[in-house]
Amino acid sequence: MNKTTNFVFKYGSLIVIGVVILFFSLMNEYFFTYSNLTDILRSISIVTFVAIGVTISLAVDGFDLSVGSTVSLTTVVTAAFMVWYELPIYVVIPVALLIGVLVGLLNALLIVRIRIPDMLATLAVMYIVAGIHRTYTKGYNIYNNMPMPDGSTAPGTFSESFLWLGQGKLLGIPVPVILMIVAVVLVHLFFKLTRWGRQMYTIGGNEEAARLSGIRVKRIRTYAYIASGVFAAIGGILYAARVGTGQIDAGSPLLMEAVASAFVGYSVLGAGRPNVIGTFFGSVLIGVLLNGMTMMNVQYYANDIIRGAVLLLALAVTFINLSRRKNR
Repeated sequence: MNKTTNFVFKYGSLIVIGVVILFFSLMNEYFFTYSNLTDILRSISIVTFVAIGVTISLAVDGFDLSVGSTVSLTTVVTAAFMVWYELPIYVVIPVALLIGVLVGLLNALLIVRIRIPDMLATLAVMYIVAGIHRTYTKGYNIYNNMPMPDGSTAPGTFSESFLWLGQGKLLGIPVPVILMIVAVVLVHLFFKLTRWGRQMYTIGGNEEAARLSGIRVKRIRTYAYIASGVFAAIGGILYAARVGTGQIDAGSPLLMEAVASAFVGYSVLGAGRPNVIGTFFGSVLIGVLLNGMTMMNVQYYANDIIRGAVLLLALAVTFINLSRRKNR
């Protein structure tokens, strides 16, 4: 019985992904095609970046609920700087990344220094950031040739080089997919091979033991929240580049998907802890489900049911597995 249970916890997530892909392939002949599978990977690229940030915060036993609002803020700021102020891409992208750093620093200040519980602190920051981007845009989406308050037309446009980041291809592979794969590999190597990555896991496992061993816990946790903000900002940049507009609610649906992906990652290959390879497969699972449901003509408003169900299942499996490990 124990062997069967261990097998389910170790390979269950991958088996579920395989079964779901097989099911939709049988239901629709166009599902398992190169073009559709590429579309799925492109569709999950943004949420994967956001989920990587969530994974890093989870690695230090934290949690970041502000990533969705950070995506929205960086999306509209990126769009505004190009469409309203005609700024070049080499100015826009660093500013957007700086926003992610600042949000991460604010979270770290509240959680690490003032010691507000992470969920409460990042929830407050989520609303603050949401209020900032809505106030900044006055509630309007930003797009090429949009009317301005004074009756004129917005002078700038999204540059082709910027749109290439979200819509272009390299060797036939969508650029966002390439960036996603590179990010997953680099962050995985960071956790496996670097001292800071291993220290994050140590802090997440036992913060007091990490402190007694000489690890600068506050500094490492601060870096983790900054990284979470930066990856959310990258998601916002790619979102603006993909759709060619600055949508004020761009990040709203991404929060639940990112959290679900990160928690699915706990159980992939029996990892039992946050890891970006597992997070990637979590994003794949959600992307496959949403794409398959769309191809079966399921109404779009049922997507929240799918997101919620995946999150609930991921949480259940994660905490059952953690409980089993503690009882050994």
